[in-house]
Amino acid sequence: MKEEFTLTGLFTDLYELSMAEAYFLGGKHEELAVFDYFFRKLPFEGGYAVFAGSGTLLTALEDLRFQPRELDYLKGLGFNKSFLKYLRNFKFRGNVYAPKEGTLIFPTEPVIRVEGGILESQLIETLLLNIINFQSLIATKASRMRLAAKDRYLVDFGLRRAQGLGGYHAARAAIVGGFDASSNTKAALDFGLHAVGTMAHSFVQSFDDEISAFRDFASKRPNNCTLLVDTYDTLHSGIPNAITVAQEMEAMGKKLAGIRLDSGDLAYLSKEARKMLDMAGLYYVKITASNQLDEQVIKSLLEQGAPIDVFGVGTSLVTAPPDAAFDGVYKLAYAYGKPRIKISENLKKVTLPGKKQTFRVVQKNGTLLGADVVGFHEEIHFDKMVHPFDPMQQLSFSDVEFEPVMQAVMKQGEIISEQISLEEAQINLKNQLKQLPDEYKRFENPHVYKVGLSEQLHQQRLEIKERFKK
Repeated sequence: MKEEFTLTGLFTDLYELSMAEAYFLGGKHEELAVFDYFFRKLPFEGGYAVFAGSGTLLTALEDLRFQPRELDYLKGLGFNKSFLKYLRNFKFRGNVYAPKEGTLIFPTEPVIRVEGGILESQLIETLLLNIINFQSLIATKASRMRLAAKDRYLVDFGLRRAQGLGGYHAARAAIVGGFDASSNTKAALDFGLHAVGTMAHSFVQSFDDEISAFRDFASKRPNNCTLLVDTYDTLHSGIPNAITVAQEMEAMGKKLAGIRLDSGDLAYLSKEARKMLDMAGLYYVKITASNQLDEQVIKSLLEQGAPIDVFGVGTSLVTAPPDAAFDGVYKLAYAYGKPRIKISENLKKVTLPGKKQTFRVVQKNGTLLGADVVGFHEEIHFDKMVHPFDPMQQLSFSDVEFEPVMQAVMKQGEIISEQISLEEAQINLKNQLKQLPDEYKRFENPHVYKVGLSEQLHQQRLEIKERFKK
């Protein structure tokens, strides 16, 4: 059987459909509900996370349908006939509020708010979590690499090491996080990315000698030629042969674009390569480095003065070690005309009730204070905020502004906001990181960005908790 993969209504967990059926058969499926997407823990022991994936999510929601073969499958699972008839004409008609892609986000605060019938709002949970958790994870990892690489060129080399089809959206999220290009040609086509590629060791090995391989490749790609120089002996064979071919290209009015180092001591080899290239007058030839790079390795290489122009990052980008998953959850906050919470012995798992907004606290000079307030959506000003888990800790405000983080992006199932490009999302992130004090961007022991509750929200959560205890 031919495999097909699209984001249809069946791209969900079974229990979402089981709950949807129960809502439908109980006649409750159109009751207004509000769900919040938020996360509890920052990845990589960092000081911030990056929001990504809303473009993918909104397109999926707008097109979400159940196919005939999917309905036949659900029938075989024993789902009610009238419920299946309802699903035949299903379309998401809810409202969605979300930040721009590239926005900085922090634990506990609502990042996405979904309003709609309780059936449709519940049904999209798995889809939303799958898209937003993964792309936000990769964008955050990419952002850390961008901070480490400074102005050096960053290329996603991760498709071959990604978890299956995840490499496709990882390429997208990497651009949001600050990467410049991708080797993934499918993603480059679909998302309008700059596609970049060099050559593999197998190409060099397929020839009887290295210089013949270099000459052949240069003759076929004279306008975009990067030679891989570590197949045999980087300093005594690879780079000298690359220099010879570069000089032959110059004689024909062409220029070698670069060389790539994929093994060994990248700091030492890149320094030696730069010396050899410059001595030959090849100042324009760029040096690309790859092989198990991450933000810490990139940071170390540049601190050692490695003259590397391009970093190709694969495994550590698309699998995002050591945190291979983003801690995002989707919780009910309002239903049947009442605010709702989940109570837990673990205070950090007690959710926030009602229809809320996240407000970013900005100082008069434009820098971020290092605090966000979660309040009811109609609130506009706050004198102080209360710690979400320790009410004795409070922070007072003066001479600051409060900017709402979430904006309306979908109304009645239709996208209403102009979708920003990935480049615009990248610029959005860059500008926000400029506003964020350096202490929050450190890799080691970053400052903790404070997230608190408005006094009204704190009081309502307290009252609901007390009511349920009784």
